[in-house]
Amino acid sequence: MQKKHKTVETLLDAIPHIKKFYGKKIVIKYGGSAQTSPELKEKFAEDIVLLKLVGMNPVIVHGGGARISELLEKLEIHSEFVDGHRVTSEETMRVVEMVLSGEINKNITSLLNHHGAKAIGISGKDSSIINAEPKENGKFGYTGVITKVDGEMIDNLINEGFIPVIAPIADSAEPNHPGFNINADVAASKVASAINAQKVLFLTDTKGVLDKSGNLLHSLDEVEVDEYKTDETIAGGMIPKVDSCIDAIFNGVNKAHIIDGRVEHSLLLELFTSDGIGTQFVRRDNPNNGIDINKLLNTKG
Repeated sequence: MQKKHKTVETLLDAIPHIKKFYGKKIVIKYGGSAQTSPELKEKFAEDIVLLKLVGMNPVIVHGGGARISELLEKLEIHSEFVDGHRVTSEETMRVVEMVLSGEINKNITSLLNHHGAKAIGISGKDSSIINAEPKENGKFGYTGVITKVDGEMIDNLINEGFIPVIAPIADSAEPNHPGFNINADVAASKVASAINAQKVLFLTDTKGVLDKSGNLLHSLDEVEVDEYKTDETIAGGMIPKVDSCIDAIFNGVNKAHIIDGRVEHSLLLELFTSDGIGTQFVRRDNPNNGIDINKLLNTKG
């Protein structure tokens, strides 16, 4: 009986958050261990279905870097990273699209549908939903910088009751172009901004952003992010994640979060509990006055 009471208390604690996010669009960047562990994949699918059932509109943008690297190694194709971004040769691009659009995207979509969702898997090249140009004038090969996201097309899918599952491959303005490999964190941020999402959440293989002693930083603003990047507390693959968070909250998204995808039901813990988990990114109205708009407006918006 006591266990049942705790279950009821948990449900009652979730009600204000469910009401707050009812009808809102939530973008989830799905990657890391959560994407490769069979158990965590099942939990993730259950979480997404629950979000939809309680009236939220989830949109998934997925990565697949580990699987891409694994296949490139097997094919003996050299690949390197600079500041967390993959340098993509034409040969690498073929593998990237095969893995992201042909394998991972369809696996995620199928799993969600199996659990009762109405999911549709698409690439950024479909209907030119995501357009891009070469990053740094081609320095990164076929790695691209997003120039436009067709938020209306994504909204149309949402309005038809679908959960869009988006592979971060972008279209080019040039005909017969192989397309561009887009960092999934960046793609999630741009998609969230294009559809005016309430939140964007990044599932990763860490508790969030950590200080040099390994302690979790619960909340960061743009000034603190710059400071931590300068002293290299934030470095490597974490750079595009935090940059994507900051970009999102200054372009129409209310809040951004980096959460631990290795924790079962981490999405529910973040969205439906008062404390949440991971690191949240908040916007100041003026970097010089120290006032945090989100704290003034309240907790988990």
